[in-house]
Amino acid sequence: MTTALRALAQLLLALAFVPALAAPLAAYQPKPYVQLQHPAWARNATLYQINTRQFTPEGTFRAAEAQLPRLKHLGVDILWLMPIHPIGEKNRKGSLGSPYAVRDYLAVNPEFGTLADFKHFVATAHALGLKVILDWVGNHTAWDNVLVTQHPDWYARDEQGRFTPTPWYDWDDIIDLDYDKPALRRYMTQALAYWVRETGIDGYRVDAAGLSPLDFWEQAAKTLRAIKPVFLLAEWESRDLHAKAFDATYAWSWWDAMKLIAEGRADATSLYPYYAWNRKFFPRDAYRLLYTTNHDKNAWEGTEFEIFGGAVDAVTVLSFISEGLPLVYNGQEAGNARRLAFFERDPIVWKDAPQGELLRRLIALKKRNTALWNGADGAVMEPVANSAPKQVFSFVRGNGRDKVLAVFNLSAQPVHVTLKGTRAAGPYLDFNGGAEVSLEDGSTLSLPAWGWRVLVQ
Repeated sequence: MTTALRALAQLLLALAFVPALAAPLAAYQPKPYVQLQHPAWARNATLYQINTRQFTPEGTFRAAEAQLPRLKHLGVDILWLMPIHPIGEKNRKGSLGSPYAVRDYLAVNPEFGTLADFKHFVATAHALGLKVILDWVGNHTAWDNVLVTQHPDWYARDEQGRFTPTPWYDWDDIIDLDYDKPALRRYMTQALAYWVRETGIDGYRVDAAGLSPLDFWEQAAKTLRAIKPVFLLAEWESRDLHAKAFDATYAWSWWDAMKLIAEGRADATSLYPYYAWNRKFFPRDAYRLLYTTNHDKNAWEGTEFEIFGGAVDAVTVLSFISEGLPLVYNGQEAGNARRLAFFERDPIVWKDAPQGELLRRLIALKKRNTALWNGADGAVMEPVANSAPKQVFSFVRGNGRDKVLAVFNLSAQPVHVTLKGTRAAGPYLDFNGGAEVSLEDGSTLSLPAWGWRVLVQ
């Protein structure tokens, strides 16, 4: 190609882009990633998980209902009940089986009471200003679920054409559903809507949410939100779930990082990747569930005291002060130090404990301090540089109304740390005790092993 022809070709190519370049600026406006509307009551909420089987000596809805005023006093907002449906008998584990092996999506486990009992529980919770969400197990069912005989074609099959548990897990008490079947999708959506309409629940925590197709959950979420504002929590860690389906997802990687730190296998800087991804990869309006324990962790890996040892209070406080939706698992407020049995009755022993007062105060702080609210309603975490970054994790969250400075010694050695820069500067009240504290660039703090300071402006 001659020089002249090459120049002509470049000119024509440039002219081809002119219409696109001349497009109005509105065509380049960014679009919000999160396209759903969070319920207004979730903006500063704390979640509380109820393991109905172990929550009271009786293990019933009626007995749990009697505890609702206590939970209201604790300050929690959204009550998540583990699955309430009848449990499969075929291939069940233990004498009572797993609540996650569902035999009938449209019925209530008689172990807990009746449908009327559950409706009464929800109505009483609502009268106290509490919301109720149900645990939903959509990926699989019990071997003797009513659908096995009514619609056997709705189930996944192995190479021999047999029903199959979820591959690679030890979930041999369940079999997988096949979401390639439109009729199954319709049934499951109608079942989800049934509990919202019939009992007035306020949403769902979805078990193993990422093992069912995203487009199903997006369609189901749209159906539910057409009935009423609902809150949907996915047991999964994925940005895509936040766009149209779920209000919140699990922050598994946060818990894993905290465990390594508590074990002395990582230092405070190992939290940076989680918070960097939370800031840049996840949308601002995504709620990320933070917790020290839940039914799975408690039963299969150990209590929060076993996992975190001397760091347990620091981890608990960080779950409330950093960006995230905090979770309290039943019994934490009583300092429960026992792994609760999963397939048998093993009621929590309730008693007064210092953990209860700490949780109550943290929940109250989150509720009243707008900088600590969930998602885009709260303030972004900004790192505060310090002289001991491998030991000390420090940051501020502030907006035009409120500001919180948090400093955590995430090590087993005491530390004398200097805060650098002006982000932390200003007058504060200490969360512990209410003393007045004034900080500036170069101010120092002394923290014991696993110690923490939360200063409120």
